[in-house]
Amino acid sequence: MNDDIVARIEANPKYHELVSKRSSYSIVMSILMIIVYYGYILLIAFNKEWLSTKLAPGMVTSVGIPLGVGVIVFTIVITNIYVRRANTEFDEMSAALLKEANKK
Repeated sequence: MNDDIVARIEANPKYHELVSKRSSYSIVMSILMIIVYYGYILLIAFNKEWLSTKLAPGMVTSVGIPLGVGVIVFTIVITNIYVRRANTEFDEMSAALLKEANKK
């Protein structure tokens, strides 16, 4: 019975659409995260002088601190965006696929 349902799901064009959308969205989000994270690491490696520049005269905080916090905040935001889309669009598509597969 389960093999039959799996076969029907895999044969459904909506399944391939779901896999394609989810995969491409995941790749885009991953690339964005890699760019931000490794960009920050590359700044640390190759431009320490700029990162150590004080935000204002007499301040203790340098440019690197808000950028580091920005990387963390970006990670939280991008994760939230992905989870919201996964819990709405992707889950709805999955539920529709299962409903169609169980009808037959």
